[in-house]
Amino acid sequence: MRVPTDEDAYAWHRIFAHPDVMEFHGGRPKEVSVYEELTARQRRHAAERGFCLWTLVDAEGEVIGFTGAQPWPHESFGPYGEIEIGWRLGRAHWGRGYATAAARATLDRVRAAGVEQVVAMVNARNERSIAVTRRLGMRLAKTFTYASKTVPSTELVGHQYELAL
Repeated sequence: MRVPTDEDAYAWHRIFAHPDVMEFHGGRPKEVSVYEELTARQRRHAAERGFCLWTLVDAEGEVIGFTGAQPWPHESFGPYGEIEIGWRLGRAHWGRGYATAAARATLDRVRAAGVEQVVAMVNARNERSIAVTRRLGMRLAKTFTYASKTVPSTELVGHQYELAL
């Protein structure tokens, strides 16, 4: 796990372009500019807070995704400003335990930074991410609905998981 670089924006753009990866993140690939802004914001979080969404690399140094924590950025729904733990892996790296192992390391780092509680915001149909929250010992705290960004007049169901540190 390392603080994202400028180049990581391009790696994230490439590995997150798979439709399976984006199923619960708007359904379609994002422009590279989205990842350029996201990696820049994560560098600021790392400098200011001591944690961020870190780039995950495998044993060969290949970027495989991210995991980490950041303040929940959406004012329109969810726990605005609370510290959210999250993960996203390229499709080729699913099912190997990377997300859970990296999320556990994230919990250690945010605890060391003085964070007392984290949340995870998960689409209610995302069984893989729900399984990670269970392995971390998180509890379902809230269920909510939110508007789909890709399908007009469609509401989605989300879960807010919480874990006291």
